Amino acid sequence: MCTFFSSRQKRSRLTGFDFHQKHTQRLSRYNHFVNANLPYLTPPQTRILQAALQAVEPGTAIRQYMRREGNLLTVAGQVYNLETYRHIYLTGAGKAATPMAYAAAEILGPYFRFGFLVTKTGHAEAGAGSRYPGLILAEASHPIPDQRGILATRKILSLARSARQGDLLLCLLSGGGSALLTAPRVPLADLQSLTGQLLACGANIHEINTLRKHLDAVKGGGLALAAFPAKLITLILSDVIGDQLDVIASGPTVPDPSTFQDAWNVLQKYAIQPPESIRRYLQKGLSGQVPETPKPGDIHLDNVQNAIIANNRLAMEAAREQAQREGYCTYLLPTPLQGEAAQVGREMAQLARRVAKGVGPVQPPACLIAGGETTVTLRGSGLGGRNQELALAAVNSLAGVKGVILATLATDGGDGPTDAAGAVITSQTREQAKSLGYDPAAFLANNDAYHFFEAVGGLIKTGPTLTNVNDLVFAFIEKA
Repeated sequence: MCTFFSSRQKRSRLTGFDFHQKHTQRLSRYNHFVNANLPYLTPPQTRILQAALQAVEPGTAIRQYMRREGNLLTVAGQVYNLETYRHIYLTGAGKAATPMAYAAAEILGPYFRFGFLVTKTGHAEAGAGSRYPGLILAEASHPIPDQRGILATRKILSLARSARQGDLLLCLLSGGGSALLTAPRVPLADLQSLTGQLLACGANIHEINTLRKHLDAVKGGGLALAAFPAKLITLILSDVIGDQLDVIASGPTVPDPSTFQDAWNVLQKYAIQPPESIRRYLQKGLSGQVPETPKPGDIHLDNVQNAIIANNRLAMEAAREQAQREGYCTYLLPTPLQGEAAQVGREMAQLARRVAKGVGPVQPPACLIAGGETTVTLRGSGLGGRNQELALAAVNSLAGVKGVILATLATDGGDGPTDAAGAVITSQTREQAKSLGYDPAAFLANNDAYHFFEAVGGLIKTGPTLTNVNDLVFAFIEKA
């Protein structure tokens, strides 16, 4: 068996179901790549990417962790008698809100009455209310929050506050929830400005969400406070390395271990000068003039069940199993991808070179699989995303290395402010660029990966996948 992975990364509790079950075996059921642009990838390689996305299809994930038999609802091992609840509400936020809501409403069946969720623009399916009467899907901006998100969040908070003892609120969260679910304590324009600065300076999602939680009424346990004393169940599609519940969607239903001091430290670390309203609010928090977010042990959060139903690791393992079926020896990188995208790209390229030379951790034909979330510190004025930048940084290192293909993929189908999900490079990419007079290093310095691959070829375009579990990187090394 040609498979390698660290002992600490063996099959997680999230992979408790059999990938060979009928609903996961048929790669065409959720085939995001039917009309996608997937340059240079062979059919077997395309099936490997598809298997990764299919394993984290939100509806499938919901059905794995939520089942109903008559009036008994089982959620991640806990059983609820639906007949004992006066009202059952459905809410949530994120890029996967639509398929998650459909699956949950279907499972609840006659017990479903009303639901209101918010998702990214272009991710809500028209006619949701006719498909499931009482289900409303609103849309808002991501990654910069907008007024639509504020209005949608007001309705979600109103729904949560209307819940009483004896009511059940089912919350569905996925990546993008931090921007979409927003009740800012400062002017929206100032929050938008700060978000833009944080995204541009290379701050990671833990740091960004630490600030968000201390500038917003719904984040950092705020939704749970609003829903108390009703029973609150939250099903979560994780887009955060390490699956930290307080970071995913900024933790609206869990205690927040971070503090105002932690939020202030992020500003100092990146030398960010925030708008005056944000500076004043954080200073009030530091001096105790405004309350902290609810902390572990807060009794208002005791009536909450939180369960992660899919994550990046699940996608990686599904890709590994498909790669083995396609005849590849597989290697899963033992640590998540983090840090500057360009540096990670160069490191991935060097590992692929070693495998191609026969001195790596696995022998060709090989499929290297990595997952995580890198960052980009903007220094130029170009267009791109972290996945495209990672691929661009690997171009020179893989030039002339025959039989190697590197593909990067944002699992939500959107990499940065572009219509691409990532990019594919081969040993010929640098030569193709040279023939056009393009210098990969110059485009990288200008953070302009999109326009590089648009001209040279290599952009992956899938459209919205309606899931989100971070990013994936694949290196395929064929036999010489």
